[in-house]
Amino acid sequence: MTDSTLSTSPVPQRDRPPGRYRWAALTVLCLAQFMLVLDVTVVNVALPDIGADLHLGRTALTWVVTSYTLAFGGLMLLGGRLADALGARRTFVAGLVLFTGASLTAGLAGSAGTLLTARVAQGVGAALLSPSALSLVTSTFEGPQRQRALGVWAAIGGAGSAAGVLLGGLLTSGPGWNWIFYVNVPVGVLVLALLPSLVAAVPPRPARLDLPGAVLVTGGTAALIKGLVAAGDGGWASAGALVPLGLAVVLYAAFALTERASRAPLIDVRLLTRRPVVAGAFLILVATGLLIAAFFLSSVHLQRDRGYSALGTGLAFLPVAVATAAGAHLAGRLLGAVGARSVAAAGMAVTAAGLIPLARTNAGTGVWSTVVPSLSVAAFGIGAVFVTAFTIGLALVPAHESGLASGALNTFHEVGGSIGVAVVSTIAASGIEHGVPAGYAHAYAACAGAAAGAALIALVLVPRGRVPAAGGGHGGPHGH
Repeated sequence: MTDSTLSTSPVPQRDRPPGRYRWAALTVLCLAQFMLVLDVTVVNVALPDIGADLHLGRTALTWVVTSYTLAFGGLMLLGGRLADALGARRTFVAGLVLFTGASLTAGLAGSAGTLLTARVAQGVGAALLSPSALSLVTSTFEGPQRQRALGVWAAIGGAGSAAGVLLGGLLTSGPGWNWIFYVNVPVGVLVLALLPSLVAAVPPRPARLDLPGAVLVTGGTAALIKGLVAAGDGGWASAGALVPLGLAVVLYAAFALTERASRAPLIDVRLLTRRPVVAGAFLILVATGLLIAAFFLSSVHLQRDRGYSALGTGLAFLPVAVATAAGAHLAGRLLGAVGARSVAAAGMAVTAAGLIPLARTNAGTGVWSTVVPSLSVAAFGIGAVFVTAFTIGLALVPAHESGLASGALNTFHEVGGSIGVAVVSTIAASGIEHGVPAGYAHAYAACAGAAAGAALIALVLVPRGRVPAAGGGHGGPHGH
């Protein structure tokens, strides 16, 4: 989301829908956002079935998850600029049509190429849809009602994650994995039909588009992920790993130079010199990477190696999703009492403590006695870190920079998930391909180490002092 997507400039009163229709409009906009959130966790549970039907190996399965989050995160800031330049409702409709059509294509996919292309298209659609939807929320409401609406919007993230694991299991075990994509089609058509009568059009505003910046940051992240995944097959010294990793460095450097020279950068590089934003971005990158990586790793492990059905896996993940929400709720209350530094460090330490037992995963490890409780403890800590990251990244920066900061944090949110999956896929390569328990154990150990290291860094990087308690406003993650 850009500064534009959180604009509080009021829409003329004559264009604002009557009160009772505003909440109906919010329902429609949240329904669209819910689809976007759903499409990460719902896919994780279906991965083994998708892999079996389409004959996908570890590398392709990794891209089924990361291609969506990569396009979503890499192009989200550009999507916010387009909402300004073309009008939020027009951009929303374009994103919705693309996302819905890509969902139908993904469900019909009979090959890896078709599925991955459709997932990228879904991500592009999401990058257009999400920031423009939030812009429409802020222009539809004003005053105290806007804060209530934004609170509902923020709650969609946790609800979508919890629903995704269960719905993914139900659909995959029932009519088949194709339906995790087909289910988006009637929802998209319904939203498209209701939108014109409920949501007022927001006039376009002149906005420069930083297309080179969008291409460079998305290309750099794609190269990074490709290099990380290739290392699992050929080793870190192989050309397949070193070439794309080197290319990623070059593209990121070019992105930084482009942003410094641009008159309308996607990310103001000077913003990244602000300690609260840097701390928030670091925390959200690590926390999202750990959460999505754990979902990916555990989905494959439970179904391929432990004999769990997709539905059984979805049910096993429900306590994990609930724990994430519980951690976020507790952190929101603690931030004003003990300060962000303590909450962030404690949240990462709890995450590490939850992951440590999984570093000893073997064929006899109990799923409900060890795996689920351990993941739930880790998720509780991650939930606390999510709220802390977005709170310090927004509450401790000037109000006129809050939109830019929100866009940067949400971008790191999506990119963190992509990188996390790529890293654990590489470390657990032997486990994913051949069912070797040590592969999973090593990946979980790396996650525990990353969480412990992040806890120590948080003690230095996160600013001291108390911050306002998180109230579920627009600073929360829109994602998983």
